[in-house]
Amino acid sequence: MGQGTESIMVVEAHSGKILIATNSSVKRPVASLTKIATAVVAVDWTTASGLDIGSIEMTAPQTVAMVGGPNPMNLQPGDRISMRDAMYSALLGSDNLAALTIADYVGRQILIKRGKDGDPVAAFVGEMNKLAAAINMDRTHFENPHGLDNRKNIGTSTAADIARLSIYAMRRNAISFIVRQESRKISVTGPAGTREFNIKNTNELIGEPGILGLKTGTTNLAGPCLSVCMDRDAFITKKPDGSKGVTPRRLIVVLLNSPDRFTKARNLITQGWSIYDPWLESGAPVKNPEREILKVPDPR
Repeated sequence: MGQGTESIMVVEAHSGKILIATNSSVKRPVASLTKIATAVVAVDWTTASGLDIGSIEMTAPQTVAMVGGPNPMNLQPGDRISMRDAMYSALLGSDNLAALTIADYVGRQILIKRGKDGDPVAAFVGEMNKLAAAINMDRTHFENPHGLDNRKNIGTSTAADIARLSIYAMRRNAISFIVRQESRKISVTGPAGTREFNIKNTNELIGEPGILGLKTGTTNLAGPCLSVCMDRDAFITKKPDGSKGVTPRRLIVVLLNSPDRFTKARNLITQGWSIYDPWLESGAPVKNPEREILKVPDPR
């Protein structure tokens, strides 16, 4: 699945205006872009529970010993870490073990509230799929909280659905703040004491003007993947009554299986704005909403 043509979706987030779409409905693995959904489910659960990600301390489960891929903190079973620091490691450093720890903790709390036994990670992934259904990610199915390839059960999504997820995620202040950071010092506590780490953002576009996130991902099956969020100054118009009309502008660019994803994203950003701005200036006409507009509800 990692071979073949890339999938592309470029959309303006506030209007939902689809600007560029290539193979955008093709189902394929999305690697660590999966972690965007993991972060959203965790943040929404935390908010609904009246908690804060900085105040929640989690314990890495035994199952982290069986997870491969990036482990920038050298997280070990039994290590303690705040949800906030785990979120930084998962979203900036693409840390699979941190993502699993978040899923295990939140899933466990969900099962306790339901008065049920079971696999906490499976319960959490169930919530990820409920999220997907709630925000119109109709061609998405998640199998785990980190996006690693599992040849028996491979989670899949599309460029259009990841664009929906990205728009939804960037509405969450906790997530939008984290993913715009170039690096972050975090800590984890184990038997030998507290260890500190500086987690660097894997998104090479961070630091460039207007870039606010969002997430990178790469596996053998998915190929190089990227979701980018960029803001521009609001578009100001003068209304007949003399008041000002203010239209915020935010671009989401999603690339799946794109070998030169960062360079391609820069080019798509330029192309996207060159299509969106004239459309907006002409009154934002829409002839066929189902084909032209990407709708992303907020079911909270």
